[in-house]
Amino acid sequence: MKVNANRKTFVQKPADVQRKWVVVDASTAPLGRLSTVIATRLIGKYQPTYTPHVDAGDYVIVINAASTQVTGNKLKDKTYYSYSGFPGGMKSASLAEKMEKDPTHAIRAAVKGMLPKNKHASERLARLKVFSGSEHQHQAQKPETIGVKN
Repeated sequence: MKVNANRKTFVQKPADVQRKWVVVDASTAPLGRLSTVIATRLIGKYQPTYTPHVDAGDYVIVINAASTQVTGNKLKDKTYYSYSGFPGGMKSASLAEKMEKDPTHAIRAAVKGMLPKNKHASERLARLKVFSGSEHQHQAQKPETIGVKN
C-alpha cells in the first residue's frame, strides 16, 4: 500500500485560536439540552479545526436564566448537595430552592458537569457568562445569537 507523503494531520496551535461571542436564551429549551449546546460551544467541538489538547472554545452569554425550563418534576425532585467535610456537614437543596436563591446556579452546575475534567475546565467555565434577566453588559463584543433545537 502506497502512502501519500504530502498528507499531514492538522493540529491547531493556541496562537491560531479565534474566539467568538455567542448569546443563548435559556427560556427557549430545557436545561439539559441548553447545557449541551453551551458545553459544546465552550469546548469548541463544533469547529472543524477542533484539537483536543487546545482550548479553542467561544465565549457564551446566557440570558433569561431565571426562566429556565425543566421537564418532569425536577424542580422539586432534583437535589444539589454540598458537604463541608465535617460530620453532619452535608446540606441539600432542591432545584426550586436553588433557582429562588440564585437563578444562574443551575445552568453553571449543569454545564460544569458536562465539561471534561482536565486543565482547561476552569478557563472554559470562566468564559461562561450567565445573567438572570434579558440584559447583559457584553454588547461591545457584538455577540451573535444562536438557537437551541428543542
